[in-house]
Amino acid sequence: MRRRLGNASEAADLAHDTFIRLLRSPQQFDSQPAARAYLRVVANGLCIDLWRHREIERAWLDTLAVLPEAQAPSPEDQHIVLQALREIDTMLRSLSAKAARAFVLSAACGMTHQEIACELGVSSRTVRTYITQAMLHCMRLEAASVVGGGVKQE
Repeated sequence: MRRRLGNASEAADLAHDTFIRLLRSPQQFDSQPAARAYLRVVANGLCIDLWRHREIERAWLDTLAVLPEAQAPSPEDQHIVLQALREIDTMLRSLSAKAARAFVLSAACGMTHQEIACELGVSSRTVRTYITQAMLHCMRLEAASVVGGGVKQE
């Protein structure tokens, strides 16, 4: 992991997160190679999540860099926005590609259901279903966040 991440500290954090994940949902394996393969899959997934979060952070920092200093949010607000962006990314990744795209086109771009339907090559009714799925998923994540003290990052 250290070679893939280029940083011993991040590799140690990722190894820790991998073992925490395994402790939360223990698995039974028939052989040691099967256990190692599963461990590799979990670690690779967490590594990909880390890279994705880095991309989000980089994009956020690039956005902040072009803002006039007077308009820049406080460090605390920057952290809150970054955490929200990560949670949105986690939510979107758990949806189908078309449902996630429909949600973003509606919520972030302000497109109508008909415009989204044309963009995605589906009916307006399907767009409504996609957006409903996304909103229900958001509400479930929010409820889990309130009850559990935060969104579970996978």
